[in-house]
Amino acid sequence: MYNRTHPNRAGLREEFIEGVAGFIAKAKSLNDFIIEGTIRCPRVNCKCVKLLRQDVVEIHLYKNGFIENYYVWNVHGENHDFHNSFGGEGSPRVENNFENSRFSVMMRDAFEMFPRARSEPNDEAKCFYEQLEEASRPLYEGSMHSNLSVAVRLLTIKSDSSISQTGMDSIIGPMNELNPNKIDLPKDFYTAKKLVSKLGLSSKRIDCCEKGCTLFYKDDAALESCKFCNQPRYKKVTNANKKKVPVKAMHYLPLIPRSPTGVLCHPSDGEAWKHFDRVFPDFASEPRNIRLGLYADGFTPFVVSAAPYSCWTVFVTQYNLPPEFCMTSPYLFLTYIIPGPRNPKSLIDVYMQPLIDELKLLCHQGVETYDISTKQNFKLRAALMWTINDFPAYGMLSGWSTAENLACLTCMEDTKAFTLKHGGKNTWFDCHRHFLPMDHEFMRNTSAFMKNQTDYEEQPSVLSPEEIWNRVRDLPKVAESPMPNKILGYGVTHNWTKHNIFWELPYWKHNFLRHNLDVMHTEKNFFDNLFNTVMDVNNKTKDNLKVRMDLKEYCRRSELYLTYLNNKIQKPKATYTFTLDERNEICQWVKNLSMPDGYASNLSRCVNMKEGKLMSMKNHACHIFME
Repeated sequence: MYNRTHPNRAGLREEFIEGVAGFIAKAKSLNDFIIEGTIRCPRVNCKCVKLLRQDVVEIHLYKNGFIENYYVWNVHGENHDFHNSFGGEGSPRVENNFENSRFSVMMRDAFEMFPRARSEPNDEAKCFYEQLEEASRPLYEGSMHSNLSVAVRLLTIKSDSSISQTGMDSIIGPMNELNPNKIDLPKDFYTAKKLVSKLGLSSKRIDCCEKGCTLFYKDDAALESCKFCNQPRYKKVTNANKKKVPVKAMHYLPLIPRSPTGVLCHPSDGEAWKHFDRVFPDFASEPRNIRLGLYADGFTPFVVSAAPYSCWTVFVTQYNLPPEFCMTSPYLFLTYIIPGPRNPKSLIDVYMQPLIDELKLLCHQGVETYDISTKQNFKLRAALMWTINDFPAYGMLSGWSTAENLACLTCMEDTKAFTLKHGGKNTWFDCHRHFLPMDHEFMRNTSAFMKNQTDYEEQPSVLSPEEIWNRVRDLPKVAESPMPNKILGYGVTHNWTKHNIFWELPYWKHNFLRHNLDVMHTEKNFFDNLFNTVMDVNNKTKDNLKVRMDLKEYCRRSELYLTYLNNKIQKPKATYTFTLDERNEICQWVKNLSMPDGYASNLSRCVNMKEGKLMSMKNHACHIFME
């Protein structure tokens, strides 16, 4: 329809006239025509900017035709599926369709390429076309703005006006509420920032000499002054605790940003993923096959309840995604809500049977799935790579109890754990020395660790998947005997409680890494114990009377031994605990602490100045504080 005249220029072609009529019919459905009776003219000189009457637009098109390469009427409400036009034969060309879009120009700069695709595109090219499509999609029919353009405008306003993230959310919120047509606008500042961040326009700040002699870069990155003129690198500050501010710095936008080698940024970089690929090459050869992870945890559904009530949820997540999407809300799938009121413990295998049956089906046969990119059906297969849990749930799912002295998942029966004489709790004190090199000075130290003891034992070997399988293959299954007796030797030579249901998966005994500990859960527990101890929080510190009695039993720390004065027990103050004034100073520092937008929650809400402690800190807040 874009060939306007016959070869001898004897009148207009019939298909061109029909094409103009089809274009007019499409344009008349837009708000510009419905409200004002005008159409954006796609003539060469008008460039879809001028709003003209229908008859004028028809005359312009008959005389001059459409602007070059306007095959997709994006300004007039038509969207183009870029995923199906990567250089295929007969696919529309879109080179100049976005010449006037500053966002398409910005994306070309970001991806260092032109939008021509004549061969099979790589991942970078596909990402480019996705961004190009996002820039071209109007917010509504006839709009000259896209979701991306609005996001960039919002970020510009924030930067120019020095508005906080909370202030931007306060602006964007009412803007969405007053939106009459529910246009797809960014929901908050974080959404807008994530949309723009996909462009990959990162920058680096490099400190430089005030006189421009050198950059504090590469081999000179650790210098405190210029190696040529001795000018200081940082400004003078009166408070030594404040962050150093460079006298002069420049911003550098890398031309070829690359992920650092040797750094684990995605599960596919790990040895467990690569081992699975080597063992099952047929599964690995199909990139559309899905790798899954499983997460289970308990929660209390009732805020106020006379009796304790515990429900358990089981989530499944997929890893065939970019790192920033892994384990995010859109890709977490709830598969179970296990009813309470009690913790299912080892009986969780009973509830897991339907999921295991589906996983076996996905492994053996797969399910027929439609691939929208190739327009074909194919057999989709999936494999469960591992589970991720906190310490108690680890024992429930793995079948190795995380209670009593043999709870260590690495040492297993080779542990040196024991029960404290006065505290009555299990401890793994001084079990870490045998992970050091044999010639390390700590190995022969008899005073800093367990008194009068050296440690020259080798670290326990990690069992292979086949060795683990040989140990559990004959253990009782919960599904066959829901209330099994304790296995012979439990707590003495092993801590196995069952043959867990995951071993029914044909590939499970080949998995290099089957169960993982949730780092954030573990980190929070460690932080709470450590911080409450150094802050000497009453009833929460681990430095109590029984601990001091056990300290005298096992360690040489005479300055911390309990003393008796007038028949009263005196607990000497430890050097690792703060005084009341020091605690108040720390709390005041946290209360006044300012974090970058989106980096952490408001830690000042956790400060209790009256009691001199921090309260109700979430997992991420503990992680930030420990950093």
